[in-house]
Amino acid sequence: MKIKLEFQYFEGCPNHKKMDENLKEAIKGLEEKIDLKEVLVEDEATAKQVGFIGSPTLLINGKDIEGAIVPENPSLACRFYPGGVPSAELIRKMIIQKLNKEK
Repeated sequence: MKIKLEFQYFEGCPNHKKMDENLKEAIKGLEEKIDLKEVLVEDEATAKQVGFIGSPTLLINGKDIEGAIVPENPSLACRFYPGGVPSAELIRKMIIQKLNKEK
């Protein structure tokens, strides 16, 4: 079974580029085990439709990488990560944990 990754972002937030770089680094060598979907959230309607937590957001099997929950009124917003955008190492570790649970 493949791990589903969903990378949600919008162009107005600068951190999405760093998250994208970290994500691509994290999945090197794991591509055949991953189903990656990138979602460009362009408007409020899309934000509501996908339950947008903020840009950038990475969902692993539908759950936020940091455990954040969908806000009551999802909207176009930049996301603040207190410790900085999740690193490639952290993303990879979480993906591998999910893969090990699926065995």
